[in-house]
Amino acid sequence: MKFVDEARIEVIAGNGGNGAVAFRREKYIPKGGPSGGDGGRGGSVWALADRNINTLIDYRYARIHRARNGEGGRGSDQYGKGADDIVLRMPVGTQILDELTGDLVADLTTHGQKALLAQGGEGGLGNLHFKSSTNRAPRQSTPGQEGQEKTLRLELKVLADVGLLGMPNAGKSTFIARVSNARPKIADYPFTTLHPNLGVVRVGDERSFVIADVPGLIEGAAEGAGLGHQFLRHLQRTRLLLHLVDLSGFDADRDPVLEARAIVRELRKYDRQLYDKPRWLVLNKLDALSDEAGSGPDGKRSQRAAVMAEFKKRYRPAGPVFGISALTGEGCAALCHAIWDHLSIGRDAAASPEDDPRFRGSPDAH
Repeated sequence: MKFVDEARIEVIAGNGGNGAVAFRREKYIPKGGPSGGDGGRGGSVWALADRNINTLIDYRYARIHRARNGEGGRGSDQYGKGADDIVLRMPVGTQILDELTGDLVADLTTHGQKALLAQGGEGGLGNLHFKSSTNRAPRQSTPGQEGQEKTLRLELKVLADVGLLGMPNAGKSTFIARVSNARPKIADYPFTTLHPNLGVVRVGDERSFVIADVPGLIEGAAEGAGLGHQFLRHLQRTRLLLHLVDLSGFDADRDPVLEARAIVRELRKYDRQLYDKPRWLVLNKLDALSDEAGSGPDGKRSQRAAVMAEFKKRYRPAGPVFGISALTGEGCAALCHAIWDHLSIGRDAAASPEDDPRFRGSPDAH
């Protein structure tokens, strides 16, 4: 299934009905006054956040959404009927932007949130509003106002507390399947993940957070290479980024340190605010390294300890570093509890977690 997270639509609100010019012509009333009613209001176009909708696929096919016009006024003091509004249901997490100006029209972040997209025109005034002691037979009326027309761009950004970064085959899908209820596709070839996956991680009674996995990044992603650049926007709402690195081995064809640095560079090119988010380094696939003393290159430390030390020395991470095995579950529980503690501090603090100096991401030296 293709994950549809962007669409362009045109919304057209209804015009207001025109006011009427009419006079009373009744038996036994020789001098009937003005009786032209007002026009009805044109229908408006609204957006409604609905948690039961997951994609913007419907708006790929239904691009034009037009509300009805209001009815015109009539004689005998009859006002025109106002047109019904139309409501467009969209997934929670949808951002609505004006295609022409780029301005943010609405950001649907909670279920049931409603936002006005195009205002319907007000109805015109009938001639009964213009009567006075000096103008007893007014022939003035006003036309209805035109409804607004807008071309909008819809962007769906998933709502998650934690986002996963990493090269293809870094083990992101295995990790999210290990710690949450998500069941993404897992295989031994690159770009197994083709659309974002969400999972709920439970770390105790009434303690949980949401984690998002997006397609893997490759060098040049900010310029459009690979798949992950299409979904980096989903990480903009997260409060913490986990950078997963495949630590299964250093060889002539692959250097995990250089791969990790490439991901950081692409993140910085794509969005500086996303780059400045708190970012933790997670060294994955420890199960592929020996933990026996004396198996390392120096003959003293284990292979696992030696590789981790080499990685930290060359990478110089700015934040916490965790070693895990998503396949066996080693270290995953400790990592999830650390994430919960970090998110809890952000929830309890008056400021946003990005303002907390203990967890602010600092620019890396690479």
